[in-house]
Amino acid sequence: MRRFLRSIGLAALLAVGAASGPVATTQSAFADTQICDQFGSTSVGGRYIVQNNRWGTSATQCINVTSNGFSVTQADGSNATNGAPKSYPSVYYGCHFGNCSSGTILPLQATASRFAGISTSVGMSYPSAGTWDAAYDIWFDPTARTNGQNTGAEIMVWLNHQGSIQPVGSQVATVSLNGATWNVWEGNTGWNVVSYVRQSATGSMNFTVSSFFNDAVRRGFASSSWFLTSVQAGFEPWVNGVGLAVNSFSVTTPSGGGGGGGGGTCGATFAVSNSWAGGFQAAVTVSDTGTTPINGWTIGWTFPSGQTVTQLWNGTLTQSGSSETVKNASFNGQVAAGGSTSFGFTANGPSSPAPSGFKLNGATCTTA
Repeated sequence: MRRFLRSIGLAALLAVGAASGPVATTQSAFADTQICDQFGSTSVGGRYIVQNNRWGTSATQCINVTSNGFSVTQADGSNATNGAPKSYPSVYYGCHFGNCSSGTILPLQATASRFAGISTSVGMSYPSAGTWDAAYDIWFDPTARTNGQNTGAEIMVWLNHQGSIQPVGSQVATVSLNGATWNVWEGNTGWNVVSYVRQSATGSMNFTVSSFFNDAVRRGFASSSWFLTSVQAGFEPWVNGVGLAVNSFSVTTPSGGGGGGGGGTCGATFAVSNSWAGGFQAAVTVSDTGTTPINGWTIGWTFPSGQTVTQLWNGTLTQSGSSETVKNASFNGQVAAGGSTSFGFTANGPSSPAPSGFKLNGATCTTA
């Protein structure tokens, strides 16, 4: 069973060699915006774009866009599982067929110093019915392309899948990356498609883009001279798809710019306000110790003793084991130079030792 083109325009699928992709209809986003247009899209949080991207079927597909992601609310029709999926509804940072997210630093060459610091996180939920995969789609091009079809490498990171489907090409290896084991598939549809299929499904991930890209380069499937053009997270449904949802998504970049915004200097203070047998309550204060304001923030850390957050306020949480990522709420994303903001949470486990290694928008913070 073989899958073919994905995440490209229907025109490109029908007309081989077509240079232009679909024209996306972009609008300003607000919570609970519905999109049913074939290639309709909307901005989220001023830094990401959610797209319906129904490129592989004429049947209706609708998504409900929230301030943190989207969910599939209608997914008519079905495609044969030995062919292409129906669509790729997704949220992304960067440029896709000329539609660039606000403030993005992409395209960015993989040899640039900031490339190694680009990280991303996602939280997803899945229905019990249907045939689909839940995957990142990370695109690279030999040129700094902002429109048209990328021709370098498409790196897919499969968090989960259901039904009799498989990636393009054939399995070529098994590799351990980011604390999990992945089956590596490689194929070519005019560009290299390298797919990493997680052996154990998950609903959330937090990783650096370079971790998968560098593995693809080592295997000869990509080149470090190529440009990262977009980081996308979403779903490829073949049958049904209603209920697939991205609940949170972020891309962080070092030294400011895009995916969480500015400020290359930061401080973080962790303070426990209450503790009890098996749990505690704490707050994290994030300070902008630089000279420019922070316009949107994402902060991450790993608990040293396996603690996990059970409830969080003043932010949006993505959690993978004891690795935590918190994105600003709609009301506290702006932090003035010299200013600070905070969020609180309750957690399971001991209150000490305190976590360290906080990273704000990809930059390591000074910990108090």
